Amino acid sequence: MTSRTTDRTPRSRSRSSRRPGRLRRLRRLTTSVLLSAGLCLGTLTAAGSAQAVDGTVVTSTQSGGRTVSFTFDDGPDPTHTPRMLEVLRKHGVKATFCLWGDHVRQYPHLVRSIVADGHRLCNHTMSHQDLGGWSQQQIRQNLEQTNAVIRQAAPGAQITYFRAPYGSWGQSPQVAASLGMQPLGWRLAINDWEPPGTSELVRRIVQGVTPGAVVLMHDGGGDRSQTVSAVDQAIPQLKSQGYTFDQPAVR
Repeated sequence: MTSRTTDRTPRSRSRSSRRPGRLRRLRRLTTSVLLSAGLCLGTLTAAGSAQAVDGTVVTSTQSGGRTVSFTFDDGPDPTHTPRMLEVLRKHGVKATFCLWGDHVRQYPHLVRSIVADGHRLCNHTMSHQDLGGWSQQQIRQNLEQTNAVIRQAAPGAQITYFRAPYGSWGQSPQVAASLGMQPLGWRLAINDWEPPGTSELVRRIVQGVTPGAVVLMHDGGGDRSQTVSAVDQAIPQLKSQGYTFDQPAVR
């Protein structure tokens, strides 16, 4: 019994002395596998195979605090989208544009302009349909068609968000999330679809914004000249109150 114990002790120490080397090799192998998996996932995502996100409808900015996010629906519009882009460029603000597929087909160059200026894209269905009573299969077909049209206009563009027309979500958050798009709501809507005058829209923006708010406005779907002017006036006022501009959260 004594001799066996003595025999085992050196071998045990020898194995112990070799463990650090084995651990280093194992770590290198694990790192290599993880990096390979990450590269594969990135390739799949770039090719359009979506990575699922949280299906929660977000209404706040990514950073929180004294930040605000401007979002614009129903474009692109040949008159008001270029003007809105000019205003945002002037003030150094990045926003999110929620696009109709039908309008994208008409004005694909405007989608490329939005992307070139560093703004984010949001799927807003093909024709502004109310999805409240649709099946998941119907929703998926519509959202995939809209994504395809957007990517045809701007190849390789990332479509970060989905927003349901009229806020009628139904089963769309789950479907959008499975396609890699964050469902995007809002905390403040300035009701600019019935233009009340530029000064009133400015008041609604400046007085209605709260820290971390996502603001819903429009650059398409009608005469949005008042909205463009209101955004131009509201941005400096918000900045003077200590607000910075952020993008909506992605979970």
